[in-house]
Amino acid sequence: MSRIGILKTYKIYIGGQFPRTESGRYYPLENKQGEVIANICLSSRKDFRNAVVAARGAFAGWSGRSAYNRSQILYRIAEMLEGRSAQFIEELILTGSTRAAAEKELHQAIDRLVYYAGWCDKYTQIFSSVNPVQSSHFNFSVPEPTGVVAVSAPQDSSLLGLVSVIAPILAGGNVCIVLAAEKKPLAAITFAEVLATSDLPGGVINILTGKTKEILPQMASHMDVNAVVWAGNSAEEIKQTQETGAVNVKRIFNWTKNDWTSAQAQNPYLIFDLQEIKTTWHPIENIGTSGAKY
Repeated sequence: MSRIGILKTYKIYIGGQFPRTESGRYYPLENKQGEVIANICLSSRKDFRNAVVAARGAFAGWSGRSAYNRSQILYRIAEMLEGRSAQFIEELILTGSTRAAAEKELHQAIDRLVYYAGWCDKYTQIFSSVNPVQSSHFNFSVPEPTGVVAVSAPQDSSLLGLVSVIAPILAGGNVCIVLAAEKKPLAAITFAEVLATSDLPGGVINILTGKTKEILPQMASHMDVNAVVWAGNSAEEIKQTQETGAVNVKRIFNWTKNDWTSAQAQNPYLIFDLQEIKTTWHPIENIGTSGAKY
């Protein structure tokens, strides 16, 4: 008797768990031949709100970790991605990549995680400063994470593009809600499985699937989202995001890259985009020749 295989159920990832969308909706994902290869959750506004709550709850713990520990966790994710190479390659092929292109994308995604793992405890040295002042004070400017970041992932690079926008956000101590590529979501969902079994705390990364036109307005209008990173290819969408985000003075960034495989697609300035500069004044205690303090 021939065996009937068990097909994978693709869910969303919120707060370290894998719920189905609360709306119960899904959309069929087709390959190049027009064959349905999976049913993908069509996330709702309620799913996005739940993800924001999870992210906000995880922010204090993640931003409070040492930079070295964040580096270790990013490196661990890269290790686990390496260990599941075969699965990711097959899913990239399912969504239209050739085997050679899938292998290249996977290896670059792993290398990109390692790249940002190395920057976790170094970017503050680049972007902080000791400022000259006229009074008897030390004056320091240091970067601190912005907070909850909503991300519209690249539509043309299902794994490398996803990793390229998530990694700098995490390296800087931020947390995020990511909307995966609508037509290439498989690698993003499997990447969530890697996150769930790594050392990353639940809620630091939340991954939704669905339609950009439904979720993007929620990203820009939600009052507990501090910044939006948009990596799509529609001028209309970025304009809408900028206009909606202006209502609550949200920071909007356009990280569109024509080629996510290029060296220019990774740099520490992407970490800096999502940092707030905090300036601290500290008085200098002067001691005179008589030993008196003044």
